[in-house]
Amino acid sequence: MLVGFVLIGGVISTLLLFGIMAISKGMGFAEAQRYLTQLAVNPSASPGSWYELMTLQAVNHLGTFFLPALAYWYFIERRTWDQFNVRSVSTVAGVGLIGLIVIAFMPFDSFIIDWNRNLHLPETLAPIEQWIRNKEKGLEGLTKYLTTFNTTGQLLVAILVIAVIPAIGEETLFRGILQRNLAVWTRNPHVGIWLAAALFSAIHVQFLGFFPRMLLGALFGYLYLWSGNLWVPILAHFVNNGFTVLMVYMHQKKLVSVDIESTESIPLAGVFVSGLITLGLLIYFQKSNQERALTSDER
Repeated sequence: MLVGFVLIGGVISTLLLFGIMAISKGMGFAEAQRYLTQLAVNPSASPGSWYELMTLQAVNHLGTFFLPALAYWYFIERRTWDQFNVRSVSTVAGVGLIGLIVIAFMPFDSFIIDWNRNLHLPETLAPIEQWIRNKEKGLEGLTKYLTTFNTTGQLLVAILVIAVIPAIGEETLFRGILQRNLAVWTRNPHVGIWLAAALFSAIHVQFLGFFPRMLLGALFGYLYLWSGNLWVPILAHFVNNGFTVLMVYMHQKKLVSVDIESTESIPLAGVFVSGLITLGLLIYFQKSNQERALTSDER
């Protein structure tokens, strides 16, 4: 049922996108479809395409992830938003550490990104690997275009579309519903976390980034498990995406020298420190919330 809701939401949002373009551009439906296809291939060819693509991204994400997830949760499982949360935000220990955990994890995850990119399929699957790499190269061009900010207004739009909307939509679907149900079905919260994280990564259809995105999904999953509140992984997801967007903007404006999009390998010492700090913060977060939960139960 959930997959059905997501597929229907994807179809409706796509039709809505064609409709928006047809009305705003005075085009026919088929012409709008061709325009959007060309826009994705060569975005810089059309004036105002940056805002158009961001609008399309926002509508598509809301229609494919957030709204179908809410519809399923409310109408099929007959639950409310409050039932995503075992505990209130005010009772979660270490909420202030969430941003630090996510940022500390980034160098380690960058190392996994570099490792994943250098993985190769067996010789017999070379054509498939070439297709994957060509597709990833095309997506990199589009991503580069969307993360080139000429004004502060574009930065704010990007934070909304790249950080706020995905954080709420994806965490509602993958952690709030999928992780929860998979944990119940397998009777193992850890299995639920990793299965949901694998699906979270796979649905982005970026195979050269599968493992780092899966690790990120697992990080969000454990934060949800230990905190018992969906707003915690939503905050973590927002920090991950929002911090990246902000750093890209600041680098473009020459306010910082660090290029967060750089594909250069991080020194192993930095990777080790990053992993160690992240692990230490996660252990502290888990123990703090475990103690607080026990105290609450005793009351």
